Amino acid sequence: MALCFYFDMYRCSGCRACQVACKDKNRLDVGTIFRQAFSFSVGSFPNVRGYSYSASCNHCDTPACVENCPTGAMHKAEDGTVVHDDVMCIGCATCTKECPYGIPRILPSGIAGKCDACQVRRAAGDNPVCVDACPNRALDFGEREDLLARHGGDATNRIAVLPSPEATGPNVLIHAKPAAHEASFAAVSW
Repeated sequence: MALCFYFDMYRCSGCRACQVACKDKNRLDVGTIFRQAFSFSVGSFPNVRGYSYSASCNHCDTPACVENCPTGAMHKAEDGTVVHDDVMCIGCATCTKECPYGIPRILPSGIAGKCDACQVRRAAGDNPVCVDACPNRALDFGEREDLLARHGGDATNRIAVLPSPEATGPNVLIHAKPAAHEASFAAVSW
């Protein structure tokens, strides 16, 4: 089973509704976010192009955060998503250092936290909150094969601003603009 997020750059306006909805649902403190939207620019004047990318946990096949967690607090759930056990966490920050995507965060409470693809909402039959919040339907979540069938097979997990997928096998599908394959010179995040 390979559950993953699908992200369509052609639909994303960079509004950050996904980021705000995630922050609100998880009641995260100021400065802490589990899903972050970025805007990138590529090219040089007068041929500058831009795109947005909304990033959260990629629920990798071989997650570095899980492999390096000394207590097992970071682990894979039965459905293949990467989840965190707050009780087992000792706040060592190993997961934050080992994740090549920089996803886990140390919370003000001193333990780690990250996107669990809204595990409780999904168990109730709902989408992750970021998916439902997107006004342009740029985000989706589900089985990899179902997402490819629904959105088309040209999605990738390789864009210039992400690390190579070979090490962890990220479960993310990106319908990428051509500019996303070029090295960016600016990233703006809020």
